[in-house]
Amino acid sequence: MASTMAQVLPDLDRRRGRRRRKRRTGTDPFARRTYPLWFHLPASLLYVVLFAVPTFASLYFSLTRWTLFDVTFIGFDNFVQFFQDPQLSQSLVHTLIYAVVTSGAKVVLGFALALLLTSNLIGRGYLRAVTFFPVLVSTIGVGLTFKVLLDPFDGVVNQTLAAFGIAGPGWLTDPNLALLSVALVDVWKGLGIATLIYIAGIVAIPQEYFEAARVDGAGAWTVFRSIIFPLSWPATGTVIILSLIGGLRSFDLIWAMTKGGPGFSSDVVASVIYKQYQAGFYGLSTAGNVVLFVIVAAIMIPLASYIGRRGVES
Repeated sequence: MASTMAQVLPDLDRRRGRRRRKRRTGTDPFARRTYPLWFHLPASLLYVVLFAVPTFASLYFSLTRWTLFDVTFIGFDNFVQFFQDPQLSQSLVHTLIYAVVTSGAKVVLGFALALLLTSNLIGRGYLRAVTFFPVLVSTIGVGLTFKVLLDPFDGVVNQTLAAFGIAGPGWLTDPNLALLSVALVDVWKGLGIATLIYIAGIVAIPQEYFEAARVDGAGAWTVFRSIIFPLSWPATGTVIILSLIGGLRSFDLIWAMTKGGPGFSSDVVASVIYKQYQAGFYGLSTAGNVVLFVIVAAIMIPLASYIGRRGVES
């Protein structure tokens, strides 16, 4: 680009670099500010009660055969039995597919909607509210509603397709379509959060970048490629992390729409765990929850670290 933008961008980058160096060297007065220990007590208490205690209790009960009235320590037998479940490998594949599809769609569609809803659009506030509305609806309610809408015989979707001479598929009864159908409903429901995060990320971009681009005569594609896309990386990282975590541990929408069926074609790890709990194998289901926790942590910790490093570098 030409002169004005070439002057503004390096100046902003230099200021950001100075702030980062101050934080690293300890010369930033805000970074060195400390607070009394008791300031941390309320948050620490909530963390211990709501996270640490349940986590360690789950680890203990995963090593037992337990009911409400009896606990018998059996070591790692629950984990051995859990990994011998013939549906585990298939449900793990389904979980990964579901998480990747839903998170990828939310990133792409959320970014596109955010670009639209931050432009000079008539009724922009109303459209933002409409986009966010599905987030406020109960997940079980959404699942039951779409289960009726996607019914292969009496559902509104297939009846509408039939009016145009198109034979609608069995959205929730075809083993090849059931998991994808639920994933698309998940995208519809969670897209509002992704869009909101992207809107916040785009609005937070310093206006000097856009002013310099306008002075230099940059087109819309250049502005998107050189300014909006790279500087929206923090929002992208947040959407990826939140949607992947939600996809990996998703259960309620899948259970409301298919209960893991037809057959086991839409079973995920969480639904396998719930079926074990329904059958009365409480220790086995607790071990499954521990396994799911480890799977989510093993995927998300390295990914969050990579996203954080890339955000600092950018």
